[in-house]
Amino acid sequence: MRAVLVIFAVAAVLAGCADDAGDTATPPPPANAGLRAEVLAESPHDPRAFTQGLELVDGVLYEGTGLEGRSSIRRTDPATGEVRASVDLDRDLFGEGITVVGPTIWQLTWRNGVVIQRDRNTLAELRRVPYTGEGWGLCHDPAADRLIMSDGSDTLTFRDPRTFAETGRLRTDVLAKVPGTRPDELLNELECAHGAVYANVWKQDVIARVDVRSGEVTVADLTAVRARLPEDARKDVDVLNGIAAIPGTDEFLVTGKLWPRTFRVKLVTTR
Repeated sequence: MRAVLVIFAVAAVLAGCADDAGDTATPPPPANAGLRAEVLAESPHDPRAFTQGLELVDGVLYEGTGLEGRSSIRRTDPATGEVRASVDLDRDLFGEGITVVGPTIWQLTWRNGVVIQRDRNTLAELRRVPYTGEGWGLCHDPAADRLIMSDGSDTLTFRDPRTFAETGRLRTDVLAKVPGTRPDELLNELECAHGAVYANVWKQDVIARVDVRSGEVTVADLTAVRARLPEDARKDVDVLNGIAAIPGTDEFLVTGKLWPRTFRVKLVTTR
C-alpha cells in the first residue's frame, strides 16, 4: 500500500455521505455512455481483497471477498481501508455479493447454491438458504421491500428479503448497450440507490444504471477511475467490481478486485 494515498475523512463520508476470476484486459468504454465518473477522492484498499460485494451503512464499509480458500466478509473503515473485523467462509465456498438488511447481511456464493445470512454486528453466520443457479451481485431495495440479485446474465432476479424466495425477474438491455459483452458475462456486483440498480459489467470499466421498471440501461464510463490506479499496480489488478452508495449524497465508493485503492466518485452526464 503506497503511502501517497489521498485519504478522505470518515466525517466526509458520513456527511457526504465471479465467476469471475479472470481476464484483466479492458476494452474502451462504449461510445454511447451517457454518464462518466468524476473522481472526487481516494482511500486505501486491501490489494489482497478479491472484492465481490461492497456496501456503506452507518459509517461502516462492509465488503465480501471471493475465491475458494480466500473468501471472507469484512467490516472496514471507509477512510483508511483498515479491516476492523473479518470472518472467513468455509474453504470450499466462493463468496460473492453482499447486502445489509436491517440487523443482518446476506452473502451470496458463486456456484455453491447457498446464500448465507449473517448477524450484521458480529458477522456470525445465522443460517444458509439454498437457491438455484449462480450468485454474482446482490442489493436491497427498501422502497419495494425486496432483494435484487444478478447471476452474470442480463437478467435481474427479485427475492424476498426475509426468506430469499424468488418473487420476479427483470430482463435488462445491457447486452445491446455495452458492446463486446457476452450473454453470460454481464451484470455483476450491484447497488440499489436513487430508485435504480447500479451494476458492474464484468470485464468492462463501466457501470450500468438499470431502471427497475423497464430494464433500460444507462451506461456510465469509469475509465477515469482505472486511470487513477498507480502505474506499477495496474498489472496486478483484476476487474472493476464494488459499488457502495454514500448515504445522503449522489456519490459512490467504487473499487475492484485486488485494487490498492477505493475511489469516491460522482456520475455526471456526458451529453
